[in-house]
Amino acid sequence: MKPFTAVLIGAGARGAGGYAPYALDYPHELKFVAVAEANPERLAKFAEAHGIPKEHQYSSWEELLRQPQLADVAFICTQDRMHYHPTVQALEKKYHVLLEKPMSPDPKECVEMELAAKQHDRQLTICHVLRYTPFWSSLKKLIQEGRIGQVVSIQLNENVGYWHIAHSFVRGNWNNSDRSSPMILAKSCHDMDVLSWLMDQPCVRVSSYGSLMHFHSGNAPEGATDYCIDGCPAEASCAYSAPRFYFGEGKGWARHFTEELTRENIVKGLKETDYGRCVYKSDNNVVDHQVVNMEFENGATAMFSMSGFTRHQERRIQIMGTHGELRGEEGRIVLMDFLTHETTEIKIPPQTTGHGGGDSGIVRSFLKEVKQYGTSESLTSASVSVRSHLMAFAAEESRLNKGKSIELRDYYESLMNQEVQV
Repeated sequence: MKPFTAVLIGAGARGAGGYAPYALDYPHELKFVAVAEANPERLAKFAEAHGIPKEHQYSSWEELLRQPQLADVAFICTQDRMHYHPTVQALEKKYHVLLEKPMSPDPKECVEMELAAKQHDRQLTICHVLRYTPFWSSLKKLIQEGRIGQVVSIQLNENVGYWHIAHSFVRGNWNNSDRSSPMILAKSCHDMDVLSWLMDQPCVRVSSYGSLMHFHSGNAPEGATDYCIDGCPAEASCAYSAPRFYFGEGKGWARHFTEELTRENIVKGLKETDYGRCVYKSDNNVVDHQVVNMEFENGATAMFSMSGFTRHQERRIQIMGTHGELRGEEGRIVLMDFLTHETTEIKIPPQTTGHGGGDSGIVRSFLKEVKQYGTSESLTSASVSVRSHLMAFAAEESRLNKGKSIELRDYYESLMNQEVQV
């Protein structure tokens, strides 16, 4: 069988680094034949790695999608606010689409993309990669097997990591919701999705609290410079020093502002890009901590907590059932039985691809679903994703309204009463 052919729109960290390597590892299953990327260095690098000829290298998604259909599938990995138009046009061109999360910062656009996929009879899968990892799929299996009885309550902590929040959500592409998405969507729509999946019940109401408590000008050290590298007197004692991070444990993350990790290029980036800015003098506005409370249709509840103030980047979960309890952190699950008091430890082997194996797992599943299109719904189809996106949108509305409880049905109906285009 010939491999599926694909186009990539957006050759950044997620597109080129997260999903496209699957084609290099499994060339008999997937081959990229065209790419659209505004950054000429990234464009050339991706084209060289995947053997894409010059005539199929495009500087914009508009240019690529003006062509006749070039491949079977399209991977769309642009920035959050650039998802809607290329996705709808790709569906119109009859591409099956794998779309990076979140679908869109606009709830109406999310619904419109779901409807467009149905209208054009194409697969639209959203990259909620946690569902495709051995860790999270093992938790789901244990619940489905009835090992802890009926799920009553779930607590999920997302520990973002002090260095990761500084990199991505204070200095980076997702630091300002006016240009990207609220934190609950940009970072934590994964968590809304996995909670919905594990609970396997419609969410009926949510409430939320959170704020930008630390990363603002009111906490800037005395005499702090706009850029860490410009002789800031507080640089040596600041946990968020950009030079310390990008020349140290975060050197690989410097690829977000330079393709070549030379000392000269990193210094240049720290002087000229937002990644070198003082975390207290950036134009960020997204929260640095947030909690969300959820009630589901059968009465079960869930609590989600996101915090940027942790040493490590990790998720920890506790699932409480009528017959037992599950506790997990990525790599390890502990099952506790109420009747026998037996404790079973399940170790998840380390994964070689990103997001605990989820990056390669979702591509493999997407290709299988495209091959069998029409026989079943994708595990993270647009229809599935819209439901968890609405949980995130409602949580943000609650947060902005002092924790007001938001009824999901009312919220959805108010959205549908607006004019929706396809």
